[in-house]
Amino acid sequence: MPLRLLLVRHGLSSFNQERRIQGRDDLSGLTDEGHEQARRLGASLAEVPLSAVYSSPLQRAASTTASLLEGRGAPAPEPIFDDGLLEVDLEPWSGLRLSELTERHPEAYGVWKRQPLELQLNHSDGSTYKPLAELMDQARGTIDALLKRHPVDGDDTVLVVAHNAILRCLMLVLLNEPDNGFRRLRVDNTSLSIFNLRPGEDRPQVQIECLNNTTHLAPLPPKGAAARLILVRHGETDWNKEGRFQGQIDIPLNDHGRSQASAARDFLQDIQIDRAWSSTMSRPSETASIILERHPSVTLIKTDGLVEIGHGLWEGKLESEINAGWSDLLARWKRAPETVQMPEGETIQDVWARSVRTWQEIASTLKPDETALVVAHDAVNKTILCDLLGLTPADIWAVKQGNGGVTVVDIAGDPGQPAVVTCLNLTSHFGSVIDRTAAGAL
Repeated sequence: MPLRLLLVRHGLSSFNQERRIQGRDDLSGLTDEGHEQARRLGASLAEVPLSAVYSSPLQRAASTTASLLEGRGAPAPEPIFDDGLLEVDLEPWSGLRLSELTERHPEAYGVWKRQPLELQLNHSDGSTYKPLAELMDQARGTIDALLKRHPVDGDDTVLVVAHNAILRCLMLVLLNEPDNGFRRLRVDNTSLSIFNLRPGEDRPQVQIECLNNTTHLAPLPPKGAAARLILVRHGETDWNKEGRFQGQIDIPLNDHGRSQASAARDFLQDIQIDRAWSSTMSRPSETASIILERHPSVTLIKTDGLVEIGHGLWEGKLESEINAGWSDLLARWKRAPETVQMPEGETIQDVWARSVRTWQEIASTLKPDETALVVAHDAVNKTILCDLLGLTPADIWAVKQGNGGVTVVDIAGDPGQPAVVTCLNLTSHFGSVIDRTAAGAL
């Protein structure tokens, strides 16, 4: 079992409600709604055992921790309050309404929105500092300390309750600090993000199991002013269940895969969907067609640009069979996938090039008020998401895509900014916040 980190943002605070800047000051408390949000998240975690609980000492986080554990209703360790989880220090801005901040400090606020690492502010004593750069240093130290207490070769499940900016910084440290990563992520009140860590050669192997899951509150986080894309992996096939390498052999959904697609259909039934695309292969196109049963006016467009990676001679084989014939290549595929040419098949770079190009073409056709459904495959989705997160072909194992899992990407309103991965790999519509879909093979 890996080390599992459950990263949770505090519930709705009084300053959130009033659209005021909070930062590190302890001026706002949790609202009644925030307590209820935390209790509902706790109930969804009732069957998840906890080895340790860490919380920011600021009252909005500490109160969230208490209400979450109350809602969970199961025994839990006493929370440890850790200054390494304090929020970003925005001292000169604390308490200002967002409208006041944008009016009084438009230039500085523009830097914060577009180049947050470069923002420089002044302390009350006149000294200058870079809030996000300091917070990244804090996050590095916090992750180091956490991994000393909870080694990645153990099986601990650790709950961490903190704040928007520090949680994003913790995630970026875990992901080896991708370029402009801070603006690629979204962290809503009482959202749950799950990171799994296993031993690696130079650093832990990190997998995002899910990001910004708020399904205990609503199916999806609210949409912004720009276009939205909903990315789904196809439902289960018999080969997924058996652990066979599927690739471009057109294996259909099994009965469980159809039930997963139906669950995704019901999960998304009240969500606006204006347009839809899928791979030309049967397993994603059937998944898309089932989801669109609740959106009968939407026409499904099929494209070869979203077809799964070609595994070549590995297709149809179990991992044990591949290991018998290509043990060194299989080991390298697991360790350094960006270096592998599949025997008579594709490289991850081949898939990356066509999947990202197709994704960008789809996104470019959408109007700001539109939402598109895109249904594809494990490797295709992983390459798209790595690109969106600022990662590389070497990082595809860092992203989990469960069968029937739902991911949401919002196009940035500012064309100079990256798209935002609003939530990733939601599988709660299968009955658990933990992804229990088939491990499959890739």
